[in-house]
Amino acid sequence: MEIRVRPGDSLWSYARTFNVPLPLIINSNPTLNPNALSIGQAVQIPGYRVREHTVKAGDTFYKIATQDRISIDSLLLANPNVNPNALQIGQTIDIPSRVTKTIINPRQNYDSQVLAADLEALGQLYPFMRRRSIGNSVMGKELIEVQIGNGEKIVHWNGAFHANEWITTPVIMQFVNEYLAALTNNEVIRGRAMFPFYDQVTLSIVPMVDPDGVDLVLNGAPSGSFGEEALRINGGSTDFSGWKANIRGVDLNNQYPAKWEVEAERKPKEPAPRDFPGFEPLTEPEAIAMAELAGDLKFEKMLAFHTQGEVIFWGFEGLEPPRSRVIVNEFSRVSGYEPIRYVDSFAGYKDWFIQDFRQPGFTVELGQGINPLPISQFDEIYQKTLGIFLASMYM
Repeated sequence: MEIRVRPGDSLWSYARTFNVPLPLIINSNPTLNPNALSIGQAVQIPGYRVREHTVKAGDTFYKIATQDRISIDSLLLANPNVNPNALQIGQTIDIPSRVTKTIINPRQNYDSQVLAADLEALGQLYPFMRRRSIGNSVMGKELIEVQIGNGEKIVHWNGAFHANEWITTPVIMQFVNEYLAALTNNEVIRGRAMFPFYDQVTLSIVPMVDPDGVDLVLNGAPSGSFGEEALRINGGSTDFSGWKANIRGVDLNNQYPAKWEVEAERKPKEPAPRDFPGFEPLTEPEAIAMAELAGDLKFEKMLAFHTQGEVIFWGFEGLEPPRSRVIVNEFSRVSGYEPIRYVDSFAGYKDWFIQDFRQPGFTVELGQGINPLPISQFDEIYQKTLGIFLASMYM
């Protein structure tokens, strides 16, 4: 919601008027100097929308504010050109409306277009959520990273490294929406106040690492050479439900130089719907972008969300720090998922992250069944994952 600065206004006064934490307003307006506001400047108030109201007989700003449980000053700010002492029947005014519920729909086939639309909607409503492109997919789709928070501790989550594990993206996005809403409404999630996390933790989130692959699984082969090649790799079948790779048939989670040679020796030797690690490490733009992101931000911990199995892989070659065990035990406690230290599978993002940064890294396998897991499992998966999201911030 946008308002305009009046004489005597401050961001602190807006925080009181709208009952929104001041840092969220400051971070929603990064180009403004909080100590030097100018009359008429536009200010974004996060967590609010405006709805129209047609004045009826007997309406006053006091009555409207009382009915809607908002302050009179918020009405004045939303209607700078309205004389509150001379309302006319039939006149239209704007009423600031606090958004208290989630606005996205995660229970659908969640492709890259749905993700882009949801990120745009959340960015408009919660402008303190930062968005940036960290690279592009093979087909040129932007790989978007979201950041929330001001803390020195950087915690990273990612989803949909594998195309037919796309349900991880809406699971992540549902928490992002709940977290943003809890911050602006001063609410708790599972009994924990959220705002302290905002000051202590910076969340780095890449909701969809493989947008081309996800779109292939959900929507079929695209027109043009990429679609033709995907059909060839898939043996001519238009059923891409078993496809884990990127659009070029490279498994992005087998692309990292952490015993890559071991995987290359025993995996497919050419592009395939799954498991082909590439002709050498880090050939694919999606894998490269994720490696560069880790190098730039130096995550304090990293969680890669996959499906399925309800297990959490947390070790690599004994290089994981001792606190990884403490963290994964908490993840297990809050989710019921089984911690597994080592597995005979290498060259994944988690493996490389532990190897190169010696920080806690985790591959969290959500749900049970055969990939792609049906969206009907969403609610059960989300409730088990919710505790892991929270624990990754407080551990």
